[in-house]
Amino acid sequence: MTPDELQRLVAIIAEEVLAAAGSRSGPATTPIHCRCHSFLYECCPDRLRGVLDAGATRLGLHATGGPAGDVAGLIDHTLLKPDATRTEIETLCEEARQFGFATVCVNPTWVQMAAHLLRDTRVGVCSVVGFPLGATTSDVKHYETRRAIFDGAREIDMVINVGALKSGDLHIVARDLEAVVSPCLEAGVISKVILEAALLTDEEKITACTLAKAAKADFVKTSTGFGPGGATAADVALMRKVVGSEMGVKAAGGVRDYEALRAMVAAGATRVGASAGVKIVRESKGETGQLVAKASNY
Repeated sequence: MTPDELQRLVAIIAEEVLAAAGSRSGPATTPIHCRCHSFLYECCPDRLRGVLDAGATRLGLHATGGPAGDVAGLIDHTLLKPDATRTEIETLCEEARQFGFATVCVNPTWVQMAAHLLRDTRVGVCSVVGFPLGATTSDVKHYETRRAIFDGAREIDMVINVGALKSGDLHIVARDLEAVVSPCLEAGVISKVILEAALLTDEEKITACTLAKAAKADFVKTSTGFGPGGATAADVALMRKVVGSEMGVKAAGGVRDYEALRAMVAAGATRVGASAGVKIVRESKGETGQLVAKASNY
């Protein structure tokens, strides 16, 4: 990124922050803020509560990842814990096959196996990059991305350089994003940018979303699930407002039941990362009880 391009990007971010702060031309007005969030009231998901209570699960949104009304198609069926075993990954893939989740989201070491197990299905394989801290260097993230794609990943969830973002080093963040998004674009692979929103101010979230959009990423994502907080409807609504309809928004971290998924979709999420995907789908169908899935052989 050239100095002129960076300056232009800074100007765009400044405009987004001013807009979010309620700045308008003409007479000054005092922005109204909601109880749960520092963003403007018009963004707050509380205004959707009546619609949610009435049973809505989607408000004027296309749920990327599956056909309308298909809850499973919204979900990245996720297992990222460091002690996940081969058997658990096999079970994850079998559940994804049975329920038709958008992807399985696994650590890089399991990508090749998951791709093999799901090779004759429509379920994709998603891998994480720079996970969970985002604090490695851009060249390492670039290699990690290319290796995951080589092993069969069709989606990449990368963690933004949080420290650089909070330091105001936007050129580092932009270079970091380019290192991951560029090979994804070359390979036709979906890229998602994890903000770790619980560590950021609203202004930093706006900046991160603007940078991700400028880098041509496909999604912004709330959280790793390993940080101090997970997805909130307020953060999803803020991210949706910044990126508009051109990008996806993924809610991840703490989405453990169907009601939570409904709230995230109503706020603007088009994909949800969850380790409780089976439970969520069963709840959406009014089913109860536990699923016992058979593990496939690799």
